[in-house]
Amino acid sequence: MISTKPLFVICVRNTICSSSERTAEDLKIKIGSCYKRAEVDYMDVRGRNLVTGLPKTVKVSSEETEEALRETTAQIVETIHSVLEKTPPELAADIADRGIVLTGGGSLLRGLEDLISAKTGINTMTAEDPMTAVAIGTGKYVEFLAGYRDN
Repeated sequence: MISTKPLFVICVRNTICSSSERTAEDLKIKIGSCYKRAEVDYMDVRGRNLVTGLPKTVKVSSEETEEALRETTAQIVETIHSVLEKTPPELAADIADRGIVLTGGGSLLRGLEDLISAKTGINTMTAEDPMTAVAIGTGKYVEFLAGYRDN
């Protein structure tokens, strides 16, 4: 899961503004990005000015979300590198040939495929239904094991 905590930093840096975790999650979903995009998206974020205590609305750009998420996404890429370094050569060759498939909610972050592809040199794609792919795959494996035990 990609944390929304860095997105709170955007508000604090721009306006000394506090927002809710839900607002940060909405920001990540609607305009969040982790790789340079051709177009820049904007979103108004409502929060509270920590100096005056009054409500405040600021406009946040997708470029700012990219900057705020940079450390988190760098950790993801670093972890992928680490796993690939420890992967047996025959499996690493399969990954290089077939690519990396992203699953889960974090895979929906705009630009994550491009970032991983650029940093690893390996084709990266998002699963068709990333939110349920792991659960469905696990269910199929359990069914397979049940059939295997019956034989």
